[in-house]
Amino acid sequence: MKYTPIIGLETHIELKTNSKMFCGCSAYYFGEKPNTHTCPVCLGLPGALPVPNKTAIEWCIKIALALNCQISKTSKFDRKNYFYPDLPKGYQVSQYDMPFGINGSLKLKVKNEKLKVEDAKTIRIRRVHMEEDTGKLIHDFANSNSQISSSNNKVSLIDFNRSGVPLVEIVTEPDFHTSSDVKEYLQMLQQTVRYLDVSNADMEKGEMRLEPNISLSTDVNILPNYKVEVKNINSFRFVERAIEYELKRHKELLEKRETPAQETRGWDESKGITVSQRIKEEANDYRYFPEPDIPPIIFTDEQIEGLRNQIPELPNVKAQRFVAEYDITEYDTEILTREKQSADYFEEAVKIGKEHNVSAKQIANVIINKKVDINVTLPAKLIEDIKKLSTVEEVDESEILLVIQQVLSEQEKAVNDYKSGRESVIMFLVGQVMRKLGKKVDAELVHEKLLSILK
Repeated sequence: MKYTPIIGLETHIELKTNSKMFCGCSAYYFGEKPNTHTCPVCLGLPGALPVPNKTAIEWCIKIALALNCQISKTSKFDRKNYFYPDLPKGYQVSQYDMPFGINGSLKLKVKNEKLKVEDAKTIRIRRVHMEEDTGKLIHDFANSNSQISSSNNKVSLIDFNRSGVPLVEIVTEPDFHTSSDVKEYLQMLQQTVRYLDVSNADMEKGEMRLEPNISLSTDVNILPNYKVEVKNINSFRFVERAIEYELKRHKELLEKRETPAQETRGWDESKGITVSQRIKEEANDYRYFPEPDIPPIIFTDEQIEGLRNQIPELPNVKAQRFVAEYDITEYDTEILTREKQSADYFEEAVKIGKEHNVSAKQIANVIINKKVDINVTLPAKLIEDIKKLSTVEEVDESEILLVIQQVLSEQEKAVNDYKSGRESVIMFLVGQVMRKLGKKVDAELVHEKLLSILK
């Protein structure tokens, strides 16, 4: 029987605000000594009251606007109740029925046979909402110096430095049918939040965590009666592998007339498999109710438009402009616009290049092919280097022809290979001539002279 993958995504992105979501503790927790960035609020101590981080809320709305979402003028926070050691309050402050953004979309890009970028399909964004991050569990073994005693020396430690860090959750509709489309979407999402400068989205640091919901259906228009969520994946490669593993596992079960259990699983990267963690909860299991300590949040049209006006030119728009304005290839454009910093560097170099008759194509070629370190080489220095590289010496034509004859007599095998149909050998001969000349000459001129002699 033929099955169609039905995949939706939940993506968690940590914002890079200075302080946490509901308190004044520093949000820079990575690599810090455990439990040093905490206070009564993020530890959930009795009587502590949350104060929402205005910047985090505005950044969440910017993400929602960049994903073409409708912004809710009235929103609120809710308590999501569940018990787990890394959640000190016994609930997470999140959003349930009134998220900041709803009904958005993101267009995927694919390359056709001619490597031209085309819009492939639209992925619908169900919601973009704000919540607080949890603490971090560390599973380890107690050593001889540890004050922790355990019969088997296995311990679980909790670091609450991450607890309360602003976290944006982006939920799609189940619009994916291949793992490659999932990867493309996630790369575009990471690129978007980096352009907005609201998150570094560094997956190795846990700043972007990926959770696919996976199932198989015999009809692309019918949602199956189950789904499996794979939690907290931290690389594009692993999310592809986890999806492919799950699709194979589901197919084997369905072909035995068994329905895969609706559950949450984890990805074991060392074994390349998923492992069962717990039965997947439904919304009513979390007993959501409005957060009583935070009043509803109300936005005016002017406030929303003000945030919209702060959004920079996004990657897909910038890429289209680069192709049209600078007459460079879509392949080069894709590389140059991956990071906002490299795109800005290229445009600054183009401005300077115009004053020195250096074209955008030349600049793009050098940045990409020479792998220019844009953190070290200033745009003005890049243009200076390109000018030096493109400067050729005047060489008498008779001198060029003499050297060509010498090279052809020394490189009989290459000449015979060329005459036998290996046309690429001509570039080897061009290189030999230029090396023998020992001067910066026009390679195209040498190429033309070689061709005229070898005919």
